[in-house]
Amino acid sequence: MTSHWTSQLKELLPPDELRTESEICAENSGDKWFASHLPEAVAFPSSARSVSQILTFANERRIPVTPRGAGYGYEGGCVPVQGGIALSLARMNQIVEIHQDDFVAVVQPGVLVKGLQDAVESKGLYYPPDPASRADCSIGGSIATNAGGPRCLKYGVTRDYVLGLEIVLADGSVVRVGGRTHKNKTGFEFTRFFVGSEGLLGVVTEATLKLIPLPPFRALLLVGFESAKGATRAIRAIFKAGFLPCALEVADKFTLAAARKYTGSKRLEGSNAILFVELDGQEASVRQELLVLEQTLRKLEPVLLEPAFGTEECEKLWQLRRDFSFALRDTGLIKLNEDIVVPRGRLEELFDFAEQLQNKHELPIACFGHAGDGNIHVNIMYDANWPNVGDRTSKALDELFRQVLAWGGAITGEHGIGLAKKTWWPMAVSPELQDLHQRVKRALDPNGILNPGKFL
Repeated sequence: MTSHWTSQLKELLPPDELRTESEICAENSGDKWFASHLPEAVAFPSSARSVSQILTFANERRIPVTPRGAGYGYEGGCVPVQGGIALSLARMNQIVEIHQDDFVAVVQPGVLVKGLQDAVESKGLYYPPDPASRADCSIGGSIATNAGGPRCLKYGVTRDYVLGLEIVLADGSVVRVGGRTHKNKTGFEFTRFFVGSEGLLGVVTEATLKLIPLPPFRALLLVGFESAKGATRAIRAIFKAGFLPCALEVADKFTLAAARKYTGSKRLEGSNAILFVELDGQEASVRQELLVLEQTLRKLEPVLLEPAFGTEECEKLWQLRRDFSFALRDTGLIKLNEDIVVPRGRLEELFDFAEQLQNKHELPIACFGHAGDGNIHVNIMYDANWPNVGDRTSKALDELFRQVLAWGGAITGEHGIGLAKKTWWPMAVSPELQDLHQRVKRALDPNGILNPGKFL
C-alpha cells in the first residue's frame, strides 16, 4: 500500500518524478553486489530544485534517502537498506558545457563516463579517469566513490578532475563549492571533501570537471611472463628505467585462463602473467620510448612482447583487459571483487599471499588490476554449493584485509566501503578517525537521512 508520505511528496514534485510501482522499486534496490532492499519509492528528479524539495521533505519527516547513480558499484553502496526513498540521478544526464578555452566540462551527475569522454575527445580534450565500467557508470557515482581506473597511474583519479560541485545537503540547502578555475584556495577545500563521500554527506547535482589536452598518440606493449614474479620484476624495471606509463596493468594465471576461454584470444596463450603498458604523448617521442621500453623488458626474457600503435590497435588490446571481469563471471563461479591497495614494493608479496590463501582455503583466487599504483583486484572465486564455502570465503577475506593493513595498505582503492566492507571499517581506521567521520556526518546530516545503514 502506498504510504501517506509518498502521496504528499508526489504532489510537490513534477509529474512522474516519484514512482512507487513494485518493479521500479525492485530495479533500484541494489547494485552489482549481493545485497538488495526495496525502497518505498524511487525519485527521478530532473533538476537540483527537485532534489532540494525531496531532501527538505525527507529531512523534516526523517525519511531515509539513498542516492544512486547508474547502480554499477561493487560494495552495496546504493542499497536502500532502511527503505524510504531511492534517489536516482539517472534523468539528470546532460552535458551542460564543454569549454575548450577554459578546459572544463560542466555536467549533470547522470552523464555516463564514456559519453563524456567521447564528447570531449571529439574536441581534442581529455578526461582521463577510466573505470572499467566507464560505458555504464555515471559521473555522479564516480564522484561518490572517487573512481580510478588504469590511467590513474599517470593522470590521477576522479578527485583530481573535480574543480567544482553543486551539492544539495540533507536539509535541502543547495551549495556550490569550488569553481571553474584550475587553482582555487578560497576557504576550505570542500570540493575534494565531498568526493568519495559515498552519498553520506550530500547529493551532487552538477560537477565542473577539469579537462586536459588530448594526447595525440598512444602505444601499448603487451608483455607476458612465465610467473607473477617475472611480472613484478618487470614493473620495478619499468619505473627504474624512468618510465611513467599512462597505464600499467597486470593479470595473473587464473585470470588469463578464464580470459583465453572467454575471448578465444591466441595472444593470451603461453603466459602465466601479463602486463599492459601504455605510453602516450607526441608520436615521435612515444615510438622512441616504446622502443627503449621494449629493449628494457626484453632483458627479462618475457614469453610475449607485442607492441600496438595508435588508438585503434591499442583499444583492441585494452578490450582484452576490459573483458577480465566478464571472463571470470563466465567461469560459472561467484566472484568477490576486492579492490585492495598495497604499497608498490609489496606487489610480489601480495601475489604470494594470494596463492597462500588459495591453497589454505581451497578457493580459486584471481588477481588483476592497476599494478602501477598497487591497486589490485583480488577476486575470491567460489561455488555456492561447495562445503562450508561461506565460512571459507569470510576467513579468506578477513585474512586478506588484515594482511593488507599490516603492510600499510588500504582495504579499498576505488570502490568504497558501502555495505560489503562495513565489517572491516573499524579495523581500517583509528577510533579517533572514526569519531571525526561521525562528527562531520552529524554536522551535515544531523537526522541521519542520507544513505543510512552504511559504514557510518
